[in-house]
Amino acid sequence: MHIEKNVCESIINTLLNVAGKTKDGIKARLDLQDMGIRSGLHPQEQGTRNYLPPAIHTLSKDEKHLFCERLFLLKVPDGYSSNIRNCVSMEQCKLVGLKSHDCHILMQQLLPVAIRGLMPKGPRDAIIRLCAFFNRICQRVIDRESLMTFENEVAETLCLFERFFPPSFFDVMIHLVIHIGREARLCGPVQFRWMYPFERRMKTLKEYVRNRARPEGCIAESYLADECVIFCNEFINRIGELNTKKGRNEEWANDVLLEGRPISGKKEITITDEWIEIAHRYVLLNTSIVEPFIE
Repeated sequence: MHIEKNVCESIINTLLNVAGKTKDGIKARLDLQDMGIRSGLHPQEQGTRNYLPPAIHTLSKDEKHLFCERLFLLKVPDGYSSNIRNCVSMEQCKLVGLKSHDCHILMQQLLPVAIRGLMPKGPRDAIIRLCAFFNRICQRVIDRESLMTFENEVAETLCLFERFFPPSFFDVMIHLVIHIGREARLCGPVQFRWMYPFERRMKTLKEYVRNRARPEGCIAESYLADECVIFCNEFINRIGELNTKKGRNEEWANDVLLEGRPISGKKEITITDEWIEIAHRYVLLNTSIVEPFIE
C-alpha cells in the first residue's frame, strides 16, 4: 500500500516538477554530468543561473495545467474515492495532501487517463504499464501462474523507466515494486493484507476524541453512545413495522380493507357422493355437539 503511494507521488511530482519533491532537479542533472551520460540534459550555466534542458518526461506549462484540470473537473461515484478536487492546486499546478487511498485510485485508474496525449509515447506507455501492473496485482482473484508473467513484465517496465527518467528517480521504493509479485505469490491476494480498512476505522475513532488528555475515554464514551443510538433506531423501526404490518392476504385501498384475496389460485373440482358421505361422517365424528349421541 505504501509502496504504491510513494511510487505515485514520485511520478506525479516528477511530471509536474514540484519544487523540493521532484526527482529531476539540479542535483539529479549534476549526477548525470558526473556519470557522463545523457549529455543533452546536463545543466547549462547562463550568467548566475543554471538552465536545465527539458527532459522527455517534462511537461510544459499548458500540459501541467491540462493535467491538473482533468483531475480538478473529475467526478466519481459516491464511495469510489475521496474528492480528488480538494487535492488539486490549479494556481501552482500540483497535487497536495494526497492520502494513501487517493494515490491508490490515481495509480490504478485516474493517472493513465490524466496523462493521455500529454507527453511522448515512450514515457507515457511506461507509466501506463506500471499502473496496469498495480491494477492487476490488486485484483480479488489472481492466477498464480500469471504472477510470474507479471514479475517479468514489471522488470521490463522499470527498464523502460530507466530510459526516460533520471537515476535519482530509482530509490528503494521503486526497487520494491519488483518484489510485489513474489509477495502476492507467497502470501495471497493483496486486499487481505493492506491497511485501508484499519486506517478508515482509526479515522472514525480519532473523530470521537474531544479531550486530547483522555483519548481512550472519549472513544469509549462516543462508541457506546453510537451503539445506543443504533439500537434504539433499529428497535423503533421494528416496532413501527409490527404495528403497521399488513396481512399477506389483505388488500388495502385508501386505508380501507378490501375483500381478502385467495391464498392460492382457484381450482374447480366435482365432489362425488362418496366424498360427500366421507365429509359428513368426518363432521359428525369431530363435532362436540354430536358427542352425547355417540356416547
